[in-house]
Order: sequence, then structure tokens, then C-alpha cells
Amino acid sequence: MKNVSAKQAYQALLEDPSARLIDVRTDAEWAFVGLPDLSEAGKQTVLIPWQMFPSMRINEGFLAQLAEEGVSKADRLYFICRSGARSAHAALAAEAAGYGSADNVADGFEGPVDRDGHRGMIAGWKADGLPWRQR
Repeated sequence: MKNVSAKQAYQALLEDPSARLIDVRTDAEWAFVGLPDLSEAGKQTVLIPWQMFPSMRINEGFLAQLAEEGVSKADRLYFICRSGARSAHAALAAEAAGYGSADNVADGFEGPVDRDGHRGMIAGWKADGLPWRQR
């Protein structure tokens, strides 16, 4: 696993037909914070939570759900969460399961908090001005 920026991941999603974005946040985050919009690439973000809300226990079915979503072990995978922590764990699990290319979007969808305690302003998908939408 390597860490990549949101811009690097988006560029790969545009250029590489085998590139897939796996969003490992929770249903609540997808619903209330927003989702990466991959329509320019002609793709859909794969939504599989790494942890289950509200308990935040690891999703034991995560790897099976990757396969159910048609994600191939030959695909170039980019994992994203809020800030890059959960997605790093998911990318490592995918690598351990035999997925050949599993990278982490280091600053995630919202990035770190700014001095006012807000996310989405310093780094990450939103702060980089990449396309996103409300669910």
C-alpha cells in the first residue's frame, strides 16, 4: 500500500479503466457529508463500510463485499475515508487478501481539521476541488 493524494487518485480514475475508488466510510457519512462524483470518468464509487455505524466494529464481510461488487484482484484500487485512517486499514486488508494494487487516499474525503475544528478546508477530496455530490 502506498499513500496517494486525492488528485493523484482522481487522475488515475480518469485515465485507467481498471482503477476503482472504494469509499469505506459509513452510511451516515455518505448520506450527510457527500460522495466523490466519478461521472466524468464514467464510473461509480464503490461504497463498502470498513466499520459499521454506530458500533464502529470492523465490517467482517468487507472482503466478501468487495468481490460481490465485482472488484477484481487485478483492478487498481484506491481506498478513501474521511481522513485516510480507515481507508489505510482497508487497503492493507485488501493487499493481504491478494489485491495487487491497493492504495490509500492519504487525506481522505475531508482531510484534517483546520484551526476552527472544521474539515474539508485544508486537504482531501473536497479541499482539492474534486467533483463530489450529495447523496
